[in-house]
Amino acid sequence: MLSSEEVLQMRRDYLMPCLGYFYKEPPVFVRGEMQYLYDDKGKKYLDFFAGVSVMNCGHSNPEITDKVARQLGTLQHVTNVYLTQPVVELAKRLSEVLPGNLHNSFFCMSGSEANEGAMLLARIYTGKRKFIALDRSLHGRTNLTMAATSIPMWRADPFLPEDFYFVSHSPGETLSELESILRKDSDIAAFIFEPIQGNGGIITPPDGYFKEIAGLLKNYGVLMICDEVQTGFARTGKLFAIEHYDVVPDIMTMSKALGNGIPIAAFSATREIAASFISPSASTLGGNPVACASALAVLDYIEKHDLCNRAKKLGALLYEKLLLLKEKYSFVREVRGKGLMLGMELTGEGKEPLPAKTDAVLEQLKEDGIILGKNGLSRNVLAFQPPLVIDEADIEYLAEKLDIALKNS
Repeated sequence: MLSSEEVLQMRRDYLMPCLGYFYKEPPVFVRGEMQYLYDDKGKKYLDFFAGVSVMNCGHSNPEITDKVARQLGTLQHVTNVYLTQPVVELAKRLSEVLPGNLHNSFFCMSGSEANEGAMLLARIYTGKRKFIALDRSLHGRTNLTMAATSIPMWRADPFLPEDFYFVSHSPGETLSELESILRKDSDIAAFIFEPIQGNGGIITPPDGYFKEIAGLLKNYGVLMICDEVQTGFARTGKLFAIEHYDVVPDIMTMSKALGNGIPIAAFSATREIAASFISPSASTLGGNPVACASALAVLDYIEKHDLCNRAKKLGALLYEKLLLLKEKYSFVREVRGKGLMLGMELTGEGKEPLPAKTDAVLEQLKEDGIILGKNGLSRNVLAFQPPLVIDEADIEYLAEKLDIALKNS
């Protein structure tokens, strides 16, 4: 087996330099078991990031991997121009759990591809070209999705299309900015948004926020595209985060936790909107039998183990623990989020971001056997997005070690 030093050097030598990594001395993970990870030296870690909200059902969960292995042993791939049972079963299952009248789905491989497809569908249906997105958004690394992304560090392409407007994520400004754009430009196909902005810093809108937006967009004939790539599948205490806001979007995208580590994504729409997508299209690996078997097993596991309520209950406990630490440390500016998608923002006395302190906390937690994430425009927001199979003892342990890390950072 390669040493961690050899793996790191080979990463530098053979992968693109755009790929960053956490930690001064990053561990090499070789095994996962539900909420735990193990490195090449045998050290055990409590995973509190879940591969950025991917492993909602836990690492190497046997209730999922057994079904995936069975499918892998019978039919692995034929592409989606042929008939297979798993993909139609998954499409039907999604139609039963999606909000409101969302019904038809197109399967692909990544959140970026799903968001790109959703925006294509919006253009086809409306016959309009442009989009509106929120400040602090992240929607992907393809052409349209990168153009829909507001966070500077994720806008690598120097020649992005100029078909996008950005409006403030601040509740007091979003509506007025949206209406100003809609009044002057009649070529808007859709408004694309994350119900909770993960990479933007766990930005969590208040109740009623999206309902007001939905009403305004409807008046102007503009579609709503809800990006649930990071928030979907029980993460926030409901199957989809938009359900907290009592709004049904016109198109929804999903990926990450849908496959619990097996790459799969989808965009789903109402029957009426989906019916406009008649030009030939396909995704070679999208909706392959193995990925669909994994997604079906994920939906079964979420329902069987009531992960929505589990995330709600454990998220409330974690939120209480983080609020106590906020009262203790003046540099903890805010704790925000829903369910088991919480963020803790670290700032100085003048509210300046503290990314170095954030990194120091992550380093200390790693030494204590806890993997935590970070996000935000200045990378100064600690991100708590664990597998939804954690228990109260895990939260107690995290809170204890986080207290020490905040004190010593």
